[in-house]
Amino acid sequence: MMDMSKLLGWSLVAAVGGGAFWFWAQRAVYFPSRYPEGYWELRERIGATDVWLTARDGVKLHGWWIAPPGARIATLHLHGNGGNITHREMHARGLTAAGTALLLIDYRGYGKSAGWPTEKGLYADADAGYDFLVQKGFAPNCIVVYGESLGTSVAVDLAARRPVAGVVLEAPFTSASDIAARVLPVVGPLVMRSYNTRAKIGGLRAPIFILQGDRDEVIPFEMGQALYAAAPEPKQFWRVAGAHHSDIPEFAAPEYRERMRAFFAGLP
Repeated sequence: MMDMSKLLGWSLVAAVGGGAFWFWAQRAVYFPSRYPEGYWELRERIGATDVWLTARDGVKLHGWWIAPPGARIATLHLHGNGGNITHREMHARGLTAAGTALLLIDYRGYGKSAGWPTEKGLYADADAGYDFLVQKGFAPNCIVVYGESLGTSVAVDLAARRPVAGVVLEAPFTSASDIAARVLPVVGPLVMRSYNTRAKIGGLRAPIFILQGDRDEVIPFEMGQALYAAAPEPKQFWRVAGAHHSDIPEFAAPEYRERMRAFFAGLP
């Protein structure tokens, strides 16, 4: 029979090891580029203004605000887990060319924003962006939430809780657990239970536009299709032939602008 002290010792090692692995797994979700990393000279080229927001827990957030004259729709852009807002030039150009005002925010820990990213924190950051647009005079039925990669889950969470005109999901995933299962079967889903987009998307009450490259090397294309199947109507899916995970606005630039323009024009 194993000595009780040895059993307790191995249990402690397993607990510490499991805790360390869980901590690593949570941190591995985020790849922020903090200032001065990035292309900060881009702000003037795209006609953006620096704005500062405060999340409900007091964290200071930085963003860029672009307001084309006469825009009746405002879009909150929630980027993916890497880089910062300075890496979203083609999104900014494509969306504003489609006729929307645009707020790009950096989550906590990204760019010039304070703090460190967490799932709960990113949801609070999205709320701060939404509140900014309301304060700018845009009614909920004039606000579109645009999520990119990790930001798709943040966008769905926000739109399931607060009224919006529409939701755009670029390269979405069903859940972090499903992603983890592809990397580490069995173990991955046990430690990665965050960002469950599929569980929340049924609560949306606004038109949904999902777009994904069929050569996406990060999120399997069929995962985007599965999320589309779980989404309520009205919805549309654009399979961007030949596009990868992060290049849709550039790869399909003319069609991207026109499809976004058509989506905005078709909102109630």
